[in-house]
Amino acid sequence: MKSKTFAQAIDMALAQAMADDPNIIILGEDVQMLRVNLFSRFGRDRVRNTPISESAFVGAAVTAAMAGLKPVVEVMLVDFIGVAMDAILNHAAKVNSFSGGKWQVPLVIRAACGGGYGDGGQHQQSLWGWLAHIPGIMVVVPSNPADAGGLMLTALEHAGPVIYLEHKLLADYWLDYMGIGDRKTVTFDVPPNGARGPVPDKLSPVPPGKAAVRQKGSDISLVGVGVGVHRCLQAAGSLKTKGVAAEVIDLRSVSPLDIKAICESAEKTGRVLVVDEDYREFGLSGECAAVIMEAGIRAKYARVCTNDTIPYSRDLEEKTLPNTERIISAALSLMS
Repeated sequence: MKSKTFAQAIDMALAQAMADDPNIIILGEDVQMLRVNLFSRFGRDRVRNTPISESAFVGAAVTAAMAGLKPVVEVMLVDFIGVAMDAILNHAAKVNSFSGGKWQVPLVIRAACGGGYGDGGQHQQSLWGWLAHIPGIMVVVPSNPADAGGLMLTALEHAGPVIYLEHKLLADYWLDYMGIGDRKTVTFDVPPNGARGPVPDKLSPVPPGKAAVRQKGSDISLVGVGVGVHRCLQAAGSLKTKGVAAEVIDLRSVSPLDIKAICESAEKTGRVLVVDEDYREFGLSGECAAVIMEAGIRAKYARVCTNDTIPYSRDLEEKTLPNTERIISAALSLMS
């Protein structure tokens, strides 16, 4: 294994898959610059710049996928997916069902998500709960470079549309961008072990809908995705000093959801805290509660989420997003 960044692991997965399958192409704004290694290797026919029009290039990618290609479309921020939701919601997600399985849309939409660096509520949303709400859409959210590469291979092998989300505080090229100009005066709560980690020499797909236990514990289950997993691990370390053994579950995908892993951990610990940087109402945190209750498991439950529109002010933003202090406080409340 070698130590790699998020971007390096994803590029490695893309290169591995593109070498094996000539139908995989990359589309998006400035991708020939952002994915310069892939552009140099595979050329402009397979790494194609597009105009700044998400509705145009996502719509084109849907029909390209129906025609036999496997597009990887880069939408710079998940917030901008709203511009292309007709193509995603009413076409990509429904073609398979409407055609009785005769048509497939093997499409990957890659987008950065998440806040914690002072860019306002139009650029820092997570939205995985909103997107996973749509039948026919797979939504994956890696928390480390090895999974970032493995989940990209998973997405590329899937027969239908996949939303692939990478949190900006884990993506090294976003960290470089966020540190320029006046942002040098702003501190970011970047997980120390997030953006770089060991990656195998040859990547393998991660089973879809298969969570990973990042830390075993017996007193309380901390459940999260993406950067939230690192917040949970940090909180678990503090809770350990207070005599609380926390189990940390990395869901890795929001749809499909690993119901078995959630329920097994809930049954073992009897206390579940979901950490979700998406909005609190009608999202992932509520779905986790529902599957636990539907399984007939009696467990104390709480959630730490983004409760309102994300403010531009860093001080206010820090109070709005799930952070380690909020997780520790909620966990101790469940323990009392």
